[in-house]
This record gives sequence, C-alpha cells and structure tokens, in this order.
Amino acid sequence: MRCELYFDGASIGNPGPAGYGYVIRCGDSVYRGSGHVGEATNNVAEYTGLIEGLRKCLELGCKVLVVFSDSELVVRQLRGEYRVRSLRILPLYRAAVELMGRFESVEVRHVRREMNAEADRLAREAAESGTVRTGSRETGRGR
Repeated sequence: MRCELYFDGASIGNPGPAGYGYVIRCGDSVYRGSGHVGEATNNVAEYTGLIEGLRKCLELGCKVLVVFSDSELVVRQLRGEYRVRSLRILPLYRAAVELMGRFESVEVRHVRREMNAEADRLAREAAESGTVRTGSRETGRGR
C-alpha cells in the first residue's frame, strides 16, 4: 500500500509549548493525529510529528511512503544533505531513520507551507491546547 505523510511541528516561543500534527493519505482514507510535546523547540516538535506519523503509517500497513514537510532543515537532514549537529535532535533523527528503514521505500519531499496547512493547523492547535488527538479517520474521495 502506498501512503503520503504530511507532518509539522509548532512551538509558541522557541522553546515554548510545542505540538505536532500529521495527516496520512492512504487510498481513499485520511488519518490525522496531533499531540502536545511539552516545552520544546520547533525542531523537536517537527521530528516528533514525523516519528508519530511514521509509527501510524507502519500500523496502517503502508509499504511505500512519500513524506512531505515544509521544514527545509528536516528534509535536508533526512536526505543526508545536512548533518544533524544538535544533541537534542540527534536521537529523534536516529529514531526517524530507523522507522523509515522499515518501509519498502521512502521518499522525502519539501513542500511549500500552504501545501502542508492541515498538518500545521493540527500542530498549532496541539501546542496551544496541550492535548493529544490520534486515530481520526475519514474515507472517500477528495478528502
């Protein structure tokens, strides 16, 4: 099964209250999840969104995955174009790479912010509210 994962992170202040959001599209189904990260930087929230989205994709049985992010830094790090220098980010990066290795194939793409608006909205809401929402699913074309 081929899926698309859109993820984002948000921090109110940097660091500050942070949250993540993801949207997964698999065929006609759309899955959404979000969560509060606590006091963290935007980059920690970004990687947390990626990790949680990857876990959900594995749970759904995705084999071929295309990952979309509006964070040029995260995309370039995942592609091996930039090194991860932050000791706070390194374990998150390693966890994401390990999870990506469980798929038959993974492609990581950079998108403009407006193409990632739904994941961004979920991340901001989670940062502001301090709550976790997972498992939301919709089916049908055009969602």
